Amino acid sequence: MLIAALGSRTAAAFQKGLGLATVSDLISHYPRRYARRGELTALTQLPIDENVTIVAEVLEVRDRPMRAKRGSILEVVISDGTGILTLTFFNQAWRAPQLRVGARGIFAGKVGEYRGTRQLAHPDYELFEESADTSPEAAQKWAELPIPIYPATATVASWQIQKAMAVVLDTLPALDDPVPLEVRRDRGLLGYAKAVELIHRPQKDADWGAARKALRFQEAFVLQAALLQQRAQLRATVATPRVPGPIALAFDAAMPFTLTRDQVLVGEEIAADLASSAPMNRLVQGEVGSGKTLVALRAMLTVADSGGQSALLAPTEVLASQHLRSIVATLGPDVAARLRPTLLTGQLPVSERKKALLAAISGSARIVVGTHALLSDTVGFFDLGLVVVDEQHRFGVDQREALRLKGSTPPHVLVLTATPIPRTVVMTVFGDLDISMIAELPAGRWPIASFVVPLAEKPGWVNRVWERVAEEVALGRQAFVVCPAIDPAVVEQPLEGVDSTRPTANVTDVTASLRANPLTTDLHIASLHGRMSSDEKEAVMRAFAARELDVLVATTVIEVGVDVPNASAMVILDADRFGVSQLHQLRGRVGRGSVPGVCLFVTGAEEGTLARERVEAVASTLDGFELAQKDLELRREGDVLGSTQSGGRSSLRLLRVAKDGELIQDARELAAGILDVDPTLDSHPALREALARRLDATAAAFLAKN
Repeated sequence: MLIAALGSRTAAAFQKGLGLATVSDLISHYPRRYARRGELTALTQLPIDENVTIVAEVLEVRDRPMRAKRGSILEVVISDGTGILTLTFFNQAWRAPQLRVGARGIFAGKVGEYRGTRQLAHPDYELFEESADTSPEAAQKWAELPIPIYPATATVASWQIQKAMAVVLDTLPALDDPVPLEVRRDRGLLGYAKAVELIHRPQKDADWGAARKALRFQEAFVLQAALLQQRAQLRATVATPRVPGPIALAFDAAMPFTLTRDQVLVGEEIAADLASSAPMNRLVQGEVGSGKTLVALRAMLTVADSGGQSALLAPTEVLASQHLRSIVATLGPDVAARLRPTLLTGQLPVSERKKALLAAISGSARIVVGTHALLSDTVGFFDLGLVVVDEQHRFGVDQREALRLKGSTPPHVLVLTATPIPRTVVMTVFGDLDISMIAELPAGRWPIASFVVPLAEKPGWVNRVWERVAEEVALGRQAFVVCPAIDPAVVEQPLEGVDSTRPTANVTDVTASLRANPLTTDLHIASLHGRMSSDEKEAVMRAFAARELDVLVATTVIEVGVDVPNASAMVILDADRFGVSQLHQLRGRVGRGSVPGVCLFVTGAEEGTLARERVEAVASTLDGFELAQKDLELRREGDVLGSTQSGGRSSLRLLRVAKDGELIQDARELAAGILDVDPTLDSHPALREALARRLDATAAAFLAKN
């Protein structure tokens, strides 16, 4: 624990501010960059209201009395050679001898502004010691010595982390290396102990570069070993084999169209998994409209043939209801009557819910489709043989696990996603799943024309948007209009790079505006959002599907699975407030029938901003895998060994799946070879201990559920 090394007060501050509870946590808190005493951060670019750490020189020190109050203000002017910043201390004149003119040091605090001048109020700081050797060579070496700059907070500054690190490193026992010696020799990698020392206390840039290389490989190696070990443990459990019977075979024979090559291949992979006594744990990823649901239905029929049940978990009531209607229509009345597909959602009337619960627990419903309501403790199954999770990114791992545990024996698990995932993410995040891909679209699909409507430069173009919608309706087609909010009072936290001062398009105001707009006033317009009751949403979607409505103004409740072949136009307002994958998903709601689709990304984001870059990336290509790679680069990969699966703070320390693909593959092959020969790692105790440290109880449980 850190308390033994740093004392209770410092250890408590590190745990509260940085989440560092152990010595292992601390030494794995790597510098985010390195400064030099001769290399100064540009003060002119410091962001207001953010915590910063800078290297600068004192130019001026003045102590003046406060006018209205007793006491004084010590003002210290520092510079980096390009800008000026003022340090302000109240009633701390005793600091003046320390902060003398010409002193150089590292300063940390929140950037504020007072009378047009940027300042740090009561910053933390540490001055550099003067070199005893005054020779030019010693001065140059002193100036070029890299200074580690750590990820810090308002309560724990970078220099405090550096001091704590020095204390720990000086007393650290020998560190065993989980990467075998022969592997390090082949790849020219430093040993673990040397790498830890040099990443925190480098003498030159080459030191921390070599340290990062070694630690990055070690991170990939331990992570891949963990994923592969979990994969092996899962396959050691026993599931009930399921093979096709008359229902599945009749379905294949009666299919009115030809499957794509990808659908055939993935179907064969799933059939082989279902026939095995090892539980299937397969992720099927594919473009919007590629036919993933059809492949899943064939798997459900295979399970039904053996007397088993399938549970299809959907993220919204709208999608769950649509899945049920689609399954019933696809099966036909006779087969549907035998399998009794049943809907179970949270807003079902009490009498309908009781019937659905009875159908599930008795086994009379061979296919149960539902939302989060399926996860309730009151829901049980007679023989749950297959769990299908649609749009896996919309569910937490705990939710998926709750459904999987409802089987008397481990059920097979099939996860679907229309959000394409780059290969490196698949290896890193889903390394314990088998992966199938459906990239080929069914014949007859029209490409979707995508355009950015840049209101920042062309505000008048908004009228053309509504003209375009009216033109599509005049041709007998329909349009979606998507808003990021329901009403003006509820606006979600904007994505990075979005100007939060701009008003947000919302369903309430946009619906009223379109009904009053001369271009669209004669159209039949309705709203759809998450606050509506289940019956209200169902009624609106049925009306839209029946062509009784021309325009549907909605939130992202229509993001996944909604299938209206006659809808040809998609208008996404404030498109910069959506992520790359969301925009791609939304666009996939049009162009699903016999008419071409058009998608207009309306944005007020300025050209050159990150928000605008997201929108332009989606408009530039229909290739979801290319967009997934771009999305990864923009958002990073999320918490790989935790419940946060995308964006935000990454649990990876040095590894970056957007650029370390070859390294990850190399580490995976190495870990697989070791585990094949030594599954219990008896001959690799350092790796076994590293896995135990890396996979605490929470992370191990996450992997088991994923």
